[in-house]
Amino acid sequence: MSDDPWMHGLHADTGYLLYRLGLRSGSAFNAALEQHGLRLRHHAILRYLATVDGARQRELADRLGYDPSAIVSLLDDLQRLGLAERRPDPADRRSRQVVLTPAGHALLRTADHDSRRVTEDLLTPLSPTERATLNTLLQRLATP
Repeated sequence: MSDDPWMHGLHADTGYLLYRLGLRSGSAFNAALEQHGLRLRHHAILRYLATVDGARQRELADRLGYDPSAIVSLLDDLQRLGLAERRPDPADRRSRQVVLTPAGHALLRTADHDSRRVTEDLLTPLSPTERATLNTLLQRLATP
């Protein structure tokens, strides 16, 4: 760490450190996923869709914390890539559900491998116990 007192002040600020880590991790994840034509936000949607049997666009926005207007554009991208598709909602014919396609499932397996590699690289300085503690703490902070 620098001897610069200004930097010491910033590195004592947890909010600033979280911000910097967010920038660094987002950049690393996007770099790893771009070979698949994806960004981190696309990957998050694919991961969520893999856990449900279809989701409405509003549900995706709510669950992932994305602006509903951003979801439309992200889903357009995924549909164009053949990774997800919109289908009529069997419970409400006026609504549409988004589902993962077989190509989406296949790509997700590869993208998850790349994602785990990025996580491993980011967490290299931490012991397994520290990683588990960090994950627990981040889950508490991320849950409203």
